[in-house]
Amino acid sequence: MSTMNFKALSACCLMLLLLGDGARSLAATVINVRLDGSGDYTTVQEAVDAVPTSNKERVTIRIFSGIYLEKVYIPSNKPYITFKGYGLTTPVISWNDNATTAGSTWATSTVAIDAKNFIARRISFKNTAPPPAAGASGGQAIALRISGDKAAFYNCEFWGAQDTLCDMQGRHYFKSCFIQGSIDFIFGNGQSIYTGCHINSIAKTAGSITAQYRQSTTDVTGFSFVNCNVTGTGSVYLGRAWGSAARVVFSSSVLGSLVNSRGWNDWNNASLDSTVYFGEYNNTGPGADTSKRVSYFYNLSEDEVTSFVDLSFISANDWFDSTMY
Repeated sequence: MSTMNFKALSACCLMLLLLGDGARSLAATVINVRLDGSGDYTTVQEAVDAVPTSNKERVTIRIFSGIYLEKVYIPSNKPYITFKGYGLTTPVISWNDNATTAGSTWATSTVAIDAKNFIARRISFKNTAPPPAAGASGGQAIALRISGDKAAFYNCEFWGAQDTLCDMQGRHYFKSCFIQGSIDFIFGNGQSIYTGCHINSIAKTAGSITAQYRQSTTDVTGFSFVNCNVTGTGSVYLGRAWGSAARVVFSSSVLGSLVNSRGWNDWNNASLDSTVYFGEYNNTGPGADTSKRVSYFYNLSEDEVTSFVDLSFISANDWFDSTMY
């Protein structure tokens, strides 16, 4: 099936999809995107637009090496899409909106995903808007926003400054990814595990890696970083409390000297100290010294950290298939 031309196949696929569950026996469809015109499409958005609405089968969009200067949106009615990078160099999807030029933070996303069951492998997502000056407003610039449930990212890169990766909502899995930014550059209310990721700060002075938005201590959302490597510049917090019950845990990770000795920030609202959940376990490196941490952080035991490192943290049993992801 993958060797067939997608354009010739699309009408047939759509007809079979309309027949109902019988279409689920179809092999996965492949769409090729090449800048030189030798594929099915020359832009990623054209390939997304070609996927039938209410799609029920995995569609792999193979994106070949190059820099794709475009904004991409995957609506909620186009689930089961995979972006897969091909070629000698990692393909890049890049744009340069910030909150001033786009009118809001949410409109700045280079790539925005509202569909469920999205997968990305070896793709670079970039927002090239310049880092904002200290104290400046309107500098938020999202490289990728993921709001669809049941998403996974492998060996991907997320490049930006303020608000690089909007992990807004849903269950997500990030493995062996590179994430760069300066202020709140992993933010939102996702329920997500980041494993084996490289997190790099380009902050010039103060900054924060995460700004998690959990609003209630009974919510299951939060960010868990496992076996990650934190590097870069500035004096950065591991997280600050965007939400009144923000929840973030770093475990078995290497924390560079850029990590502020206090570790965590309550956004200058001491009333949140009893409701936020900021935890650490078994970290190493110069930034892992917890002797000067804020009083409200949790120095977790092995038993306590288990629920954050296990895939049950993202309720994986009803959606995560390691053979597919």
